[in-house]
Amino acid sequence: MAKWIKWLFFSVLLIVLVTLGSAFFLLNQSLPQLEGTVQSPSLSAAVKLQRDDMGQAVIHASTRPDAAYALGYAHAQDRFFQMDLQRKVAAGELSGWLGAKALNADRKARFHQFRARARNLLTTLPTAQRTLLTQYSEGANAALNDAKTQTFEYWLTGYEPAPWTPEDSLLVIFSMYMDLQLGQVELDLARTGVRRYFGEDMLHFLQQSSDYQAALESSTLPPYTGGIPALEANTTARWQGLPPPDIGSNNWAVSGQLTSSGHGMLANDMHLGLRVPIIWYRAQLNYTRNNQQVQVTGVSLPGLPGIVVGTNGAVAWGFTNANLDNVDWVALPENIKTWQVNETLATTDQPVQFPISMSDYGPVRELDGQQYALKWVAHQPYAVNLEILNLDVVATIEQAIDVAHTIRMPVQNMVMVDADGAIAWTPAGAVTARPTPSATAIAANEFSAQWQSNTRAAELPLVKNPTNQRLWTANARVISAEQLQRFGDGGYALGARALQIKQRLMAQNTFDEDDFYQIQLDNEALFLKPWHQLLTQTLKQKSQRYQAELEALTTWRQCACADSVGYTLVQRYRQHVVNALLSPVMTRLADQNYRPNGLLRQAEPAIWQLLNNQPESWLPAGYNSWSEFLLTSWDETRTALNNQLQTESLAGLNWGAVNTLTVKHPFAANVPLVGDYLNRPAIAGYGDSYMPAVQQPEFGASQRLFVQPGQLSEAVLTLPGAQSGHPLSQFYRVGFSDYAENKSTPLLPGPIRYTLTLQPTL
Repeated sequence: MAKWIKWLFFSVLLIVLVTLGSAFFLLNQSLPQLEGTVQSPSLSAAVKLQRDDMGQAVIHASTRPDAAYALGYAHAQDRFFQMDLQRKVAAGELSGWLGAKALNADRKARFHQFRARARNLLTTLPTAQRTLLTQYSEGANAALNDAKTQTFEYWLTGYEPAPWTPEDSLLVIFSMYMDLQLGQVELDLARTGVRRYFGEDMLHFLQQSSDYQAALESSTLPPYTGGIPALEANTTARWQGLPPPDIGSNNWAVSGQLTSSGHGMLANDMHLGLRVPIIWYRAQLNYTRNNQQVQVTGVSLPGLPGIVVGTNGAVAWGFTNANLDNVDWVALPENIKTWQVNETLATTDQPVQFPISMSDYGPVRELDGQQYALKWVAHQPYAVNLEILNLDVVATIEQAIDVAHTIRMPVQNMVMVDADGAIAWTPAGAVTARPTPSATAIAANEFSAQWQSNTRAAELPLVKNPTNQRLWTANARVISAEQLQRFGDGGYALGARALQIKQRLMAQNTFDEDDFYQIQLDNEALFLKPWHQLLTQTLKQKSQRYQAELEALTTWRQCACADSVGYTLVQRYRQHVVNALLSPVMTRLADQNYRPNGLLRQAEPAIWQLLNNQPESWLPAGYNSWSEFLLTSWDETRTALNNQLQTESLAGLNWGAVNTLTVKHPFAANVPLVGDYLNRPAIAGYGDSYMPAVQQPEFGASQRLFVQPGQLSEAVLTLPGAQSGHPLSQFYRVGFSDYAENKSTPLLPGPIRYTLTLQPTL
């Protein structure tokens, strides 16, 4: 018997070792070639594709199309899984790879028919842009063909990746529309639901202006004076929603008058979901264009042939989500013509049919018996182009502004600086020419034919070289109160973050890169001070019972710091109270299939009116007094925290534990035994929303850039991840520790470690 057990043990051990050895061999075989020479029939001259110690791609080419080819080659070597995922998310084609569990995501995406739109748009692009996309695709496919085997994501799923095409690159841009503007699509419907079920007064009350305003020209919106509308029916149901993340980010700039060098200086950190691999890819492109030697350095987006945010040495630029209103839902009358388009969703099993109702205004969604048609810039012929790549040769702010006004992408706050010290801000991207925005659905007879056109450059707002020598944006309203009437509110952030950045910029008169980094890491909880006071006063009603909590509130340090317990208590108390007070509205909307989370962004002033006035109709059901509600809300908050952290200890509720950043590979959970190796080490929470240092468990600054054109040796580009998506690559983890420890990673490449020559076929 003992011999049999021993034989079985060693047999199983051998099988495991052989399996692991085979898996390691396959993984090792899928590592990309970094040195030597490869042949390509698509190049006009030899190209060098180099990597430094971080794996940053440094490309030396004769022409821009050849550089695009090499960038496609590098992207596919290091990040093809990411590229593949991006195009399938936008096209609604995930279920053909991942099975039925992805069908809901595919239905949401296929509603927009981005694959067909990309195919049509491709034919309208200028020849030079189509050439770049073709060259990029050729480079990506050459890398796929040169690889000895597929990467582990494809072995794990048994899926054969399709070649890359130019229309796939346009799908990557559409995936950014989904990331950056789908919240606006849902917000307009949620506002419509509030008006429909609770009336116009309720909508104005919940979306009123606040004191958190930081427009560039200092205009303010008039305060709300409409009073508190009565809530006719309260409910014991508790809505458990969260506000949408602060997508779109921070950027700011100072002119050369506020730097010792005399150059303008830019800060940019785009807030996005964080995963492995990260969204951005470090690159430097060197080539000749228009008889001009070009060197452009920054972050590229795998799937696209160029630098998205960075510098060409003379000018630097960055983006945040602008939140101009680029959506209209049209409430369709009953007699209007609609028709169905049947989409086929491929799955790993049987294909699934997905019918989409269409109208002359756009695709149709039905909510509670009412049909609404969606008009969105992402659906328009002017939604996408590659004009952003023409920033490679601009030499001044004026030239950069001219290019900015030709760019077509999800509209962004573009902040620019140049080596001569000039600074500017303007919207860059697709902006409908429709003259009158609406926060809610419009009637069919209100629809504007000007939806067919993009806004003319001369009509777009512009701030250049302001007298205070400073610019800032952070997803809140940047435009003037007057311009708001023309461009609308597509879901602005409350403004607390923008105001805090403005205050930091106004607090000193000279800046360097380290000063900018400290602003980006600013986690002071100015926004939560009133909530801290409310919770403290509430718990003091029973100070003996809540002695430990009151001590934590006393020592909270007024920051979203990893060791602060008091911050956790205040932040989660606010979340619980807001949800409880708005539950009657939010549950009604959610029950009717609206997605109301976006309403929370602007609800803060309404919440404080309720807390200060304590109207009887708004007292949540089940409570006899507001005092009882506020005190019980704390007990419920504490119970929820204890359950989340699996601890009864107050010390265990520190913010670092509650808000731990976990950057994960989407397939990690599917890899037995070693799946966690694919993820990044967890980072104790150091920031939150409503402050410059934005961080949530899977969301935060996707890059930190601080740069002065003309002084690139001091420039910083720190990313929350590494270059390669291959777990055996030496570049799979390098760089993440700088992000985790708030260190400065240089923007410019370091010493070259590898050189791969891409040689044209004779």
